[in-house]
Amino acid sequence: MAETQTDIHRDLIELSKNGDTMAQYRLYQLYAKAMFNVAWRIMNSREEAEDMLQESFTDAFKRLNSFRYESSLGTWLKRIVVNNCLNEIKRRKADLQYVDDMQTYDGNTEEEAGYKPWLTVDNVKQAMEKLPNGSRMIFSLYLLEGYDHREIAQILNISESNSKSQYMRARLKVKEILKSMGHEAR
Repeated sequence: MAETQTDIHRDLIELSKNGDTMAQYRLYQLYAKAMFNVAWRIMNSREEAEDMLQESFTDAFKRLNSFRYESSLGTWLKRIVVNNCLNEIKRRKADLQYVDDMQTYDGNTEEEAGYKPWLTVDNVKQAMEKLPNGSRMIFSLYLLEGYDHREIAQILNISESNSKSQYMRARLKVKEILKSMGHEAR
């Protein structure tokens, strides 16, 4: 049985479970920005991310009574946001494109150390936007959302080795894009 976790917003959660709309609004204020960022990285569109955010909070508040403090509320909400985004993409039967203009990844990487002033969050986000949809999703789910390749493979219905390979190809493509943007990505 999973260990129950203490949540810093337990009082707000309990009030929200009892239908207190002010408590629900406060939870929304506390978590909306982070959950929007998760949705935006997956959907790659502000409007679609906003839609997914609203749908996710609606779902979360409907299912709040099932929240058992086995994880933090933020982790629970993030899972709802990710699942809603992926379900929307599947619903649209989006053609997930992957990076295929790279050599096959052989599992070897160079150790990269040292300060890289060109490596900023904004620059990486701009480079990510240029990745094909499927590669961007794998890159985002692994690097930014913390899913492992086994989980990504299950979510996207691909093999674990495909997830690993696509992540590494996307990573190399991001470096290439950063370099073409005038940044020295080494």
